[in-house]
Amino acid sequence: MLENIEVLFHSSIRINKGEIIYIDPYKIDKNYNDADIIFVTHDHFDHFSEEDILKVKKEDTIIVVTKDLVEKSLNLGFERNSIIDVEPNELKTIGKIKFKTIPSYNTNKDFHPKSNGWVGYILEINNVKYYIAGDTDITEENKKVQCDVAFVPVGGTYTMNYKEAADLINIINPKIAVPIHYGSVAGEKADGQRFVKLLNSNIEGKVLMSD
Repeated sequence: MLENIEVLFHSSIRINKGEIIYIDPYKIDKNYNDADIIFVTHDHFDHFSEEDILKVKKEDTIIVVTKDLVEKSLNLGFERNSIIDVEPNELKTIGKIKFKTIPSYNTNKDFHPKSNGWVGYILEINNVKYYIAGDTDITEENKKVQCDVAFVPVGGTYTMNYKEAADLINIINPKIAVPIHYGSVAGEKADGQRFVKLLNSNIEGKVLMSD
């Protein structure tokens, strides 16, 4: 299920399953310009990074963004019909890929207010459901997520810490859980392994970010 999936840096994920998908591209090391689809969870520098989006964007790339990012996406050179704007609790399709938007927000801090309408995504690719949580705490909505693979922030400060993230994963019980959003902007490099150690034995914890 993780074949051809990379956590590039922080919360930046690349999926190559027939189509090349980036989620929150950030700190991209060179110009690849190979993205078929870019998903962005919200408007923070480490998630909607204009310079990094331009490193992966090609002429016909589709970008999926929250409504507050439509104007910025147009300014990056995306045509309006290549921008799919979303809000929480929607179900949409791009080609063979179905995706659902899950509310992503803080419950005990102010960095990601629920009122902003920011999201995580469940991408269904080849009958596998991948949940990319975005910057969030444990919420009533994400406790109900059903997925096969979950990518969750574990670094604390702006999101769940590794203990809270493990609690969420043990509730939603995916087959595989991958820690993200730690070791640079927030959290320590050890947080990924700390998270994995707290998972129920039937859940495979997989650290994909290189140290």
